[in-house]
Amino acid sequence: MDILRITKLNEVYIKIHCNTGLAYELSEYFSFKVPGAEWSPKFKAKVWDGKIRLFNIMSGTLYAGLLYAVEKFCQDRKYEIEYSDDFSATEFSLKEAKKFIDTLNLPDKYKARDYQLDAFVYAVRNNRALFLSPTASGKSFIIYLITRYYQHVSKGRCRILIVVPSISLVTQLAGDFADYGMSLDGNVHQITGGVDKKTSYPITISTWQSIYKLDKKYFKQFDLVMGDEAHLFKAKSLISILTKCEEAPYRFGFTGTLDGSKTNKLVLEGLFGRVRKVTTTAELIAKGTLSSFKIKAIVLNYPEHIRKESANKRKIYTEEIDFIVTNPRRNRFIRNLALSLKGNTMVLFQFVDKHGKVLYDMIKSAAGDRNVYYVSGEIEGEDRELIRKAVEKDKDCIIVASVVFATGVNIVNLQNIIFSSPSKSRIRNLQAIGRVLRKSATSTEAELFDIADDLQWKSRKNHTLKHFIERIQIYSQEKFPYKIYPVKLKDNDD
Repeated sequence: MDILRITKLNEVYIKIHCNTGLAYELSEYFSFKVPGAEWSPKFKAKVWDGKIRLFNIMSGTLYAGLLYAVEKFCQDRKYEIEYSDDFSATEFSLKEAKKFIDTLNLPDKYKARDYQLDAFVYAVRNNRALFLSPTASGKSFIIYLITRYYQHVSKGRCRILIVVPSISLVTQLAGDFADYGMSLDGNVHQITGGVDKKTSYPITISTWQSIYKLDKKYFKQFDLVMGDEAHLFKAKSLISILTKCEEAPYRFGFTGTLDGSKTNKLVLEGLFGRVRKVTTTAELIAKGTLSSFKIKAIVLNYPEHIRKESANKRKIYTEEIDFIVTNPRRNRFIRNLALSLKGNTMVLFQFVDKHGKVLYDMIKSAAGDRNVYYVSGEIEGEDRELIRKAVEKDKDCIIVASVVFATGVNIVNLQNIIFSSPSKSRIRNLQAIGRVLRKSATSTEAELFDIADDLQWKSRKNHTLKHFIERIQIYSQEKFPYKIYPVKLKDNDD
């Protein structure tokens, strides 16, 4: 009988001892094709088959988070496994979890929901996991519970690194910890560009961009590493950070979706642990945890001569996008729509100078006494946080924001959101939808306005119309209610 013997190399890798035949079989099993590989010079030269193989045949190493997949591999083929190290789970009951949470003296408004409690228990039992939990599911609260637990059992000796994809999320997560009752002074070190990386504080929250180039020695101090919005990290940067944390036995990733992510699911599971679905947006809406909402998909039908001209020129995607976002009639429509909506409204854009700033100026000049905020990468993290808090206190403001602001930023008082820039990205769309789903005392219903552009001529569909069709498919898959409204965009549209 074929036998695989597994040992722990460190907290990043396991080592698999087996014969050569099994090694090649494992190599193929733990491989995936890289999207767009066919355009690579190495692929065209036929020196690379376009696949990444996670099992190293020469060293026998594999990411430790894929141990469960090795066990399935052997079970399916009836191979035998021998363990030279202890890989067993930690005993931790639901009763123990509830008892521990009671000791945290959380503010009355914070109470662990069933799915958050389940995620917390799973984390402690398994020491590593990749949590699949949508926007507005309270990921920061789960992160807080995990953080406080490992601080408790280590008597304050556990050094914790929490990695996020943006400056906004650094300040927001730290702010959430403070809201839950933690004193940031002496406990939480926040790292963004230009901030000293060294600290004696037990908890470090950092953007991945600020630390991924640091050497391995820096990461030896950490016992626990967590990655929020893990799908947004660049693959090489995420791998760099997680593989340098060789002495961190506890590792947890959080992501809203894995579909179309920059980093393959196998890599994410290998670095963090097995995927564990926490909940879904549809479940949260059904339970009343999130606002009920509906999607109004507005399809702008352009005049015939514009559609014909566009088809004849056969514009590439970037040319079409440029035409759409700089179209004055389209921008006037978005301005008028934003001004007509009641409640706090967020207008999301993709391009700063040629679209975002233009929309902001148009809306601001016509808004009267209504507060209008502008957010993009140019705005400092602290200023973004001030805007976020101001919006939560407002009742009828407009936020013109880049899609970066829509990623992971927790705003609990939005009634409307407008997609002003077309996108087919599943992650971006679901993240943006999450902005409008959070309940507040004044917000229990929400609307999304998805602006699409019909430039098709005869049987030829334009690029962004195809992307709109893909968004509709996402809404159907997620069971979001939607209705399509065709609108004629006239030459003299005011």
